[in-house]
Amino acid sequence: MELFLSNFFLAAKQVLILYIMIAVGFVCDKTGVFTEKTARGTNSLLFFVTTPAVIIQSFLKTEFSKDSALKLLIAFGGAVAVHVIGIILSSFFFKKEQDDKKAVYRFACVYGNVGYMALPLAQELLGAQGVFYCSVGVIAFNIFCFTHGSFIMSKKQQGIKSFKARKLILNPGVISVLIGLPLFLFSVKLPDIIETPLYSVAACNTPLAMIVFGTYLANAKLKNIFKEKNIFITAAIKLVCMPLVIFGVYKMFGFTGIFLVAAMITASAPSANNTVIFTAQYDRDLNTASRTVTAINFMSIITMPLIIALAQQM
Repeated sequence: MELFLSNFFLAAKQVLILYIMIAVGFVCDKTGVFTEKTARGTNSLLFFVTTPAVIIQSFLKTEFSKDSALKLLIAFGGAVAVHVIGIILSSFFFKKEQDDKKAVYRFACVYGNVGYMALPLAQELLGAQGVFYCSVGVIAFNIFCFTHGSFIMSKKQQGIKSFKARKLILNPGVISVLIGLPLFLFSVKLPDIIETPLYSVAACNTPLAMIVFGTYLANAKLKNIFKEKNIFITAAIKLVCMPLVIFGVYKMFGFTGIFLVAAMITASAPSANNTVIFTAQYDRDLNTASRTVTAINFMSIITMPLIIALAQQM
């Protein structure tokens, strides 16, 4: 019980930290200091600059060694499996929704707040080793997010999706992975004159994304946020079904300890703020995205500690 409460409060603390930054954006919009209209321009900065910096940084910070390579590869496979499970589960739902809302719900089912929630929580609970295993979740997230995520968010033009196959490669996420992967495999150490600006830009990502999200939230209709059935369906898939399925798979193969807990932290993360960023970027239903991400992040205060406690007791 003591362990559960400890995990519960650590997760709740991390969520609270994020929501304080979101509150800054909310207040900025309401006071006219930094409005949603301005934030839409900033969204491109997040999409094309700061997020790629985070991806490349995640490769540079992950140390390659023969001893840990196998488990890192397995962790990456697990992170891929989480996204595949989410894609499969979400495909059975929201079929009657309008395309703009359907895209948002399905995106929110699949993509978790790995960078802003899972990594900081892994650091608090597990230390550097936990961050090491969680880091590949960021890589898997960005590969899927900028391919499948871009695809489902793309608009239709005359009945045909405007998404083009070349965008599977020519997008900020995949290009960043293609840059970062050799740096990781060959343990490249960049000179300070390059690495320091890269890390500084990457450090802007979380607060900037949260503040932008706060401006969207300020314009969302939150009155009936917990009365929408589809939000609860999305939450059930993202917060319960996906982590429990991947937990069962890992247990079947005998994984325990830090590796299992790190995997569960990644799998149980709430819907990513990228849901809102991509919704804005592709001109989908921004109000639905803001409400969905907000509600699911609130619910994760309870579900994440439960999943983590389950993993730690095995």
